[in-house]
Amino acid sequence: MKLSRFAAFASSLLLGSVLALTGAGAAQAAESAAVDYVALGDSYSSGVGAGSYDSASGDCKRSTKAYPRLWANANAPSSFAFTACSGAVTTDVTGKQLGPLSSATDLVSITIGGNDAGFADVMTTCVLQSESTCVNRVNQAKGYVDSTLPARLDTVYNAIRAKAPAARVVVLGYPRFYQLAGSCIAGLSETERKAINGASDYLNAALAKRAADHGFTFASVVPAFTGHEICSGSAWLHSVNWLNIGESYHPTAAGQSGGYLPSFRSAA
Repeated sequence: MKLSRFAAFASSLLLGSVLALTGAGAAQAAESAAVDYVALGDSYSSGVGAGSYDSASGDCKRSTKAYPRLWANANAPSSFAFTACSGAVTTDVTGKQLGPLSSATDLVSITIGGNDAGFADVMTTCVLQSESTCVNRVNQAKGYVDSTLPARLDTVYNAIRAKAPAARVVVLGYPRFYQLAGSCIAGLSETERKAINGASDYLNAALAKRAADHGFTFASVVPAFTGHEICSGSAWLHSVNWLNIGESYHPTAAGQSGGYLPSFRSAA
């Protein structure tokens, strides 16, 4: 059947669009495949709380459902090194995790600072002690974020830049833990939940500033987790779990795939 001039034009335009999109997709895939990616950090990057831990990672508890692994699976980078470790503080990153970095590294992700600021002790204090003691401990942590953490972050960020001078470095933050006026009918008081959320925001602000000062990209996960905090009824974070304390207040598998992964992907 002979096409009309208009139909022939429309067909050629559609074909051209398809080819252009296909070419763009191929170019994007090729670009991802050329990336050398290193994932650093603490338990929020290793994937504690998401389950499916790689037995070879031992106490570092690197999960196959953690956002670095999910990103690598989806993008097939030319190399992927996963050194993030549960419980890591800034000195652990500089002392144990930077080995895979080199001048060839293109992309680095990191979550760090929460353990330095005493996150685990804050949560333990708030769960087991009085409201006033909880708020005081939160304020102590905020004081540490002001006085000590910036220099520790500088040390880590300088070390990353020295070993990977051309890499795009994405610093990811931490979620707010509680939906205020939410569905929880027991546990911490609303005052305690508000104080903990405020401390998370305070830490994130410090991380964002230090990242910007080093030319790194800060990726907030707060928007992605909004509506999925503890007490939301659709939580992507574990509440306190007396049978598995280590996973308490960490992202679930859904928190990694729905919260951290898209936040990282948009910044990578």
